[in-house]
This record gives sequence, C-alpha cells and structure tokens, in this order.
Amino acid sequence: MSISRRDFLFAMQAAAMAGLAPRLALAKSGEKLYDAPAFGNVRLLHLTDIHAQLQPVHFREPNVNLGIGPSNGKVPHVVGKHFLDHFGVASGSPRAHAFTYLNYTEAAQEYGRMGGFAHLKTLISQLRDQAGAGNSLLLDGGDLWQGSGTAFWTQGEDMVEASNLLGIDIMTGHWEFTYPEAQIRKNIEGFNGEFLAQNVFLSEEAMFMGAEAFDEFSGRVFKPYTVRELGGKRVAVIGQAFPYTPIANPSYFIPDWRFGIRESEMQQLVNEIRENEQVHAVVVLSHNGMDVDLKMASRVTGIDAILGGHTHDAVPQPTVVTNPGGKTLVSNAGTNGKYVAVLDLDIGDNGLRDYEYKLLPVFSDLIPADAAMVDFIETVRAPYADKLAEELAVTDELLYRRGNFNGTLDQLICDAQRKVLDAQISLSPGFRWGTSILPGEAITMDDVMNATAITYPETYVREMSGADLKLIMEDVADNLFNKDPYYQQGGDMVRVGGMDYTCDPTGSMNGRISDMRLDNGDPIEANKVYKVAGWATVNSRAPGKPIWDVVADYLRSEKTVKIDKFNTPKLKNVAGNPGLEDYAG
Repeated sequence: MSISRRDFLFAMQAAAMAGLAPRLALAKSGEKLYDAPAFGNVRLLHLTDIHAQLQPVHFREPNVNLGIGPSNGKVPHVVGKHFLDHFGVASGSPRAHAFTYLNYTEAAQEYGRMGGFAHLKTLISQLRDQAGAGNSLLLDGGDLWQGSGTAFWTQGEDMVEASNLLGIDIMTGHWEFTYPEAQIRKNIEGFNGEFLAQNVFLSEEAMFMGAEAFDEFSGRVFKPYTVRELGGKRVAVIGQAFPYTPIANPSYFIPDWRFGIRESEMQQLVNEIRENEQVHAVVVLSHNGMDVDLKMASRVTGIDAILGGHTHDAVPQPTVVTNPGGKTLVSNAGTNGKYVAVLDLDIGDNGLRDYEYKLLPVFSDLIPADAAMVDFIETVRAPYADKLAEELAVTDELLYRRGNFNGTLDQLICDAQRKVLDAQISLSPGFRWGTSILPGEAITMDDVMNATAITYPETYVREMSGADLKLIMEDVADNLFNKDPYYQQGGDMVRVGGMDYTCDPTGSMNGRISDMRLDNGDPIEANKVYKVAGWATVNSRAPGKPIWDVVADYLRSEKTVKIDKFNTPKLKNVAGNPGLEDYAG
C-alpha cells in the first residue's frame, strides 16, 4: 500500500505533535544503524570524552579541524563533505548528521538528540549480549567525571555511580585530575572497574616522602595495565592518561604527580607484558589525542590497537599504522556519549587474525531508555533541578563550541565577559566540550554549566600589553599547530572577544599571529596596555566570580542572544585544506 505525500506530511505532523518526529525520520532513512552482529571471539566497547553528560544532547561537529604539515588531509583532519567522501557516508543521512556539521540545525530538528546514559545502557547491554557472556569489555577513555553542573557539585561522584550502573570495566583519565587528589582517590575507590595509567609517576621528592603510589619501586601512581580473559584468550589493556595534564590544567590539584607521553616506558611495558603475561593481544586505552596516538603507533611495537580520546574526533574506521613490529589500529570514538565504538577481534593462539570496527551513533529516539538509569539520573539531578532549569535567555542562532577557533557559544562567553566585566578584550580557553543549543531554544543554567563547569572557574580583569597578548596567542597556536604531535599540549585555539587577528597555521613559533586589531579597527600596539577579561587560569586562582555567574548575568540582561560580531581570525595558507569548510573568517 502506497502513501501519498499529503498523507505522509499529515502523519509526520501528527507524530511531531506526539514527540515522535525524530523517530519517524530515522526509521524513514532505512539505515541499519545498530546492526552489529558479533565477529571473532572478543568484543571491546569504547566510550570517551563524555564530559558528564547524563542526558541526551545536541553536539555539532566541527567545520574547522586543520591538519598541518604531515597531518594535512589525513584523518582525523577532514570535515564536512570531505569527511563524507573519505568514509563513504551518504549525504543527508542520519550518519552524516552524526559525524558532520552539515545542515546541523535542520538535521538536529529532524533526527533529535543523541546520547544519554539511559539510552547508552540499553544499547551497550544489547551489544554485550550479542558477544556472549565473558567475551566483552566496556572501556572509557577519560573526561568522564567533568563537564556538567551535577558533576561539579558532586565532585564527579554522580558520574562514578553512573559508570557503575553502565558497567564500565576499565577507564583512564584527564579532566578527572582537576579534582583534588583526595577526591580523585575517593572516586576511584567508588568505581567498580579498574582505573589505569602507565604514564603517571610520583615526583622524586614525593617518592622520598613516601607518598601513596600503586608501585613504590617505580613510582607509578596508578596500576598501568590489566589482563582479562575474554573469549578464551588473554587480552592486556594498558591505560594512557592525558600526557600534558599539569600544563593544560592546574598542577596544584595534583602537585606530586608527573605526567608525559612516556613512549620509552610504554615500549618497555608492552615488551614485559608480551614476555611475561602470555597474552594474545595488547590494547592501549588512551587519552593522548589522535595525532599523538598515530605517532606513538608508528614508533611503539607490539600494540594491536589504540582506542583513543581527548581530541573528540568521531572516526568511523580506524587508521592502520605500520611500524617496525607490525601493524596497529588507531581509533577515536567522539564525545558526549554520541557514539559507542565496537571493536570485534578475531584472536588466535598466535595473536590477532582479523577485526571488524563500527562507530555507532546513539540516536536517543531510536533506543529505549533503561528504567533504572532514568531513575538514577532523576535522583542525582533532583537537588539541583530548579537551578538547572532556570531559563536565562533565548538564542536566535545555533550556539556551538567545537573547532580550532571560536564557536558561537565561545563568542557568547567572550561577549559576556566584555560586557559584565567591562573589558576591551576577552579571552576564553579553547575547550572542546560544551553542548549545542538550537535556534529558538531557551538557554538554561544547565546549558551554561555544560559549557563552563570546571573546578577553577574564577574570572579576572587585568591590564595586558599588546606584546603580552601576542605572546599568549602565539604560544597557544604553537600548541595547536605544531607539526610534531608530541608538542601539541592543549586544546584548540584560545577564543577571543573584541579583537580580530590573522593566523597562519603553517607558520612557526612567533610567526603565526599577525594584524591584531580591536573591533573598531585600531591596531593592537605592542607597548600599549589593554583591559583584558578572562577565566580558567592554570597557574594560580583568579580573584573574580565564577564564569557561569558572569554568563548568567549577561544572558538575564540580554533576554535574546544574537552574535553581532564573530571574532574568528582571517586564515592564511590553508586554502584547499580538507579540514576547513564554510569558514566565516
């Protein structure tokens, strides 16, 4: 029986009134999104960079993810149409919406929100059942305990409980280390799985003073690896925490701990595991960032797969890296609970024989919510529900944060600082987390906390010379665009308000930033002093009130949000780069 266009539109309208439009749109697409029959004898499920998002969200993928030098045009530095072409994803499909920024607002309205722990629980249970009892592990790559109001107010404890309900077996960390050491240890103690990190060591002084460590002889703070029996085979999992935590985040939370990539220690550990543990496969659960993982995979031998995080790259298929000892799969599983990565391994007595990989987008309207998880989320949010639900303003445009330079949500934060704190210029960190808000939606305190909830949120206003401003910009640009991934030590480019500039990502240190100007066109002069507002200082506590209060005050006064001036830089020498599309700078 066929259906006329008129009848179809009527049915869609009725479904929309009942809240079913996204589900019908997804069903209409005909894509078998969750067709993932088990392959081989071991199933590894991978989540990463959830940033404490317990509920379904909107999250726009980037239109700017530049690869510079050897990374130009290589995964993960492809966006939009280039991404679709590279991975063979159909334009206009649900997967195209999940993996790219293209037609984001329209597609988000059509397909609905993504993620949410209640929906993840249902999907993960199904995927584990398919693999059979004792044949799967659920791994989390870190940035789990931070990124929401409830995570901030409970010091990450809400996410520890949620991860226990979800059934996470193993995790590593990054933003987990932005709580005080005592809280970190409390959270790990409450976690039912194993927390692994081979690359975190006590300082020499802390070792001498007898500070707590997993291994007093080596000074390793945490257990470096674990071996699990899966599908009749022994699989080792090594944890690799974010190497540059004390640079990108305050070291005063964890003054006794020393981080780093620790490539030589990783190679030594892999060798020892291979020699002593009779394992059939070695997997690294990493928070290095994908470019760092790719380089490590080319240099460290004996690793079968690196399941990575930190850079929030949603990569549908792993990159196969050749090294002197063989080949290593390198993947990255996105962010915000939007995806579940499924790595099925066929492991024989002599090691890995074959694999299948799927990165499953989690469309919340397609997956029934797990009742126990729904009850937990409602309970943990209840003490803060009224505060989180406050409607501060309405947005006239899509608010998002993700990409090498300012997103509209970053611009809003910068504008709020300039107005509320009475500054000429504002700076905001190049964070990759923070959920998206569609045009016409109310901006709630929940949304603001999702973009600002850190343990060092204090704002500042200070005088800075033009020379100091340029030094800051150049330093962050070098972290982002250094051609050697091992020197990429932070997030994306610092966000700015009230100032325009030109950026040459292909340049070298002190040669990437030029033509800095105030919004009125006046050039930034090296010897002139400017009033600058900012937040999230790393080396010391700032004196001002938390950034979320500044943003909330601004939104309450504005009522309706529209970005009048978008301070994205003018770019040089990146024409034709497949990591750049629809750029407004």
